[in-house]
Amino acid sequence: MPNDRLKAVMELGGWTCAALAEKAGVDTKSVERWANQNRTPRLGTARLAAEALGEDMFGLWPSLWQPRAARAISPELVALYEQRADLPVSVYIDLLAKATERIDVLVYAAVFLHEAYPRLNDLLRERAAEGCTIRIAVGDPNSENVRQRGEEEKFGHGIQSRCRLALMHYRSLLGAQGIEIRTHGTTLYNSLYRADDQVLVNAHVWGVNAFGAPVWHLRRTSAGKLFDTYAASFDAVWNAALPVEEN
Repeated sequence: MPNDRLKAVMELGGWTCAALAEKAGVDTKSVERWANQNRTPRLGTARLAAEALGEDMFGLWPSLWQPRAARAISPELVALYEQRADLPVSVYIDLLAKATERIDVLVYAAVFLHEAYPRLNDLLRERAAEGCTIRIAVGDPNSENVRQRGEEEKFGHGIQSRCRLALMHYRSLLGAQGIEIRTHGTTLYNSLYRADDQVLVNAHVWGVNAFGAPVWHLRRTSAGKLFDTYAASFDAVWNAALPVEEN
């Protein structure tokens, strides 16, 4: 499977494999393997290549974040990020863009996605048009749990306001074929961003804003149960959530 992001960045910047290889201090065939076989370079080499391309190293090769110990504990763990702020938005977008069957989003607001990637709604429409089922669950701004989260994080009414803003962002998708938006008032232990058999889990920590809490990237495998645990959690919240009306 090719590294589509790396290939797109190289094409946009007019980079050949030979030119990037010279900057990174490797042979041309190594760069060809990065691009066409999704091989991951060594950390130092990846840093040189990313600097030459003007890109974030972890956006090009997310697996560089993967800790060895965690990999041994769970075969489903792709990468672990110490805090959401360390995770390039491109990782979310690339994940959603590759979905062919299902996209599930469970958040209170997560307006950072629309703010960093204004084409998010267009991307979701494109995925839905290709047959992808999309379910988005946003926090009910009138929920007691949302209000309580704001107090815990010393954010006041900020989270409630951001829930309303999130609904404004998604409102243009109401009525679109294959896309459904609901509001929920659950205690949100984790924000979930699922695309087919992969999910980004933003684990929430009491008193810490979501951007400062860790994220783990999971991929469903036959040898693990973590992915299915979070998928079942999403379904439980979704079944209790209320559809957002078009008017």
